[in-house]
Amino acid sequence: MESPPDSPIAQSAQAPPERIYFPGQPKALDGIAIRSFCLGMALASSVITMVSVLAFTSSPLWRLPFFIGALSTFHFLEFWTTARYNTPVANIGSFLLTANWPAYAIAHTAASFECLLTNLIFPNRSWAPFYSGHIILLLGGILVLAGQFVRSAAMVQAGQSFNHTIQHRKKDSHALVTTGLYSFLRHPAYFGFFYWGIGTQMVLGNPFCFVAYTIVLWQFFSRRVKHEETLLVRFFGDDYLNYKKKVGTLMPFVGN
Repeated sequence: MESPPDSPIAQSAQAPPERIYFPGQPKALDGIAIRSFCLGMALASSVITMVSVLAFTSSPLWRLPFFIGALSTFHFLEFWTTARYNTPVANIGSFLLTANWPAYAIAHTAASFECLLTNLIFPNRSWAPFYSGHIILLLGGILVLAGQFVRSAAMVQAGQSFNHTIQHRKKDSHALVTTGLYSFLRHPAYFGFFYWGIGTQMVLGNPFCFVAYTIVLWQFFSRRVKHEETLLVRFFGDDYLNYKKKVGTLMPFVGN
C-alpha cells in the first residue's frame, strides 16, 4: 500500500531539490517561469495588436508588433529546444535574452525606433526600388519563417552536440552531425539566425538597419565560424575537414 503524499514516510523518500534550481541560481525555476510567462504575454499582445492594426487601419505600423512577436517566438524556442533536446545544459541563459549584451538590445531597439519613426513621419514613403515593396515584404516574411524553422530544427537534430556557448573541450556526448539539415548546410543554426535577422528588417521596411544588421551579422558569424571550426578540426580531425570540403554554410563568404 502506498503512503499518503503528506505522510512522513513519503516526505522522507522525496529527495530535496538541488540548490541550482533555487531562486537566484542559473537554473532557477522561478526565473524560467517568469521569463516564459513574459514571452508568452509579449507574443499574444503582439499578435492581437498586429491583427487589430491590419483589420481596422491602413497603417504600416503592424510591422512593429510582428517584429516583437518574432522576437518572442525566437527567444522562447531557444530555451524550449535546449530544455527538450539538450536538457543537461538548459538554464536561464538559454533564453538568450541578454546574449551579447548590450549590443543585441541596442540593435533591436534601433530597428524598432527606425520602423516607428519612419512610419509615423513618412507613412506613405516607399524605400524599395522599382515599386518592389510587396515583393521585399513577402521575401522578408519567408526569410523570418524559414530562418526560425531551420535554426530550431538544427538545434533539435544536433541535440547535445549543440550549445549556445562554443565548447573548447570535446565531451563524450559530442558527435559530428552530417545528416539531415547538416548534409547540405554547415552550421544550419547560424544560417537560420543570419537570414532570420535580415528578414526581420525587410519586413520592418528598415533600409538603414537592414544594412547594419547584414554587416554586423556577417562579421559576427565570420569570426564565430572561424573560431569554432578550428576547435571542430581538433575534435574530429579529417572527418570534419572532409565534411567542410563537401558542405558550405550558404552565408556569403562565411567559412570559406
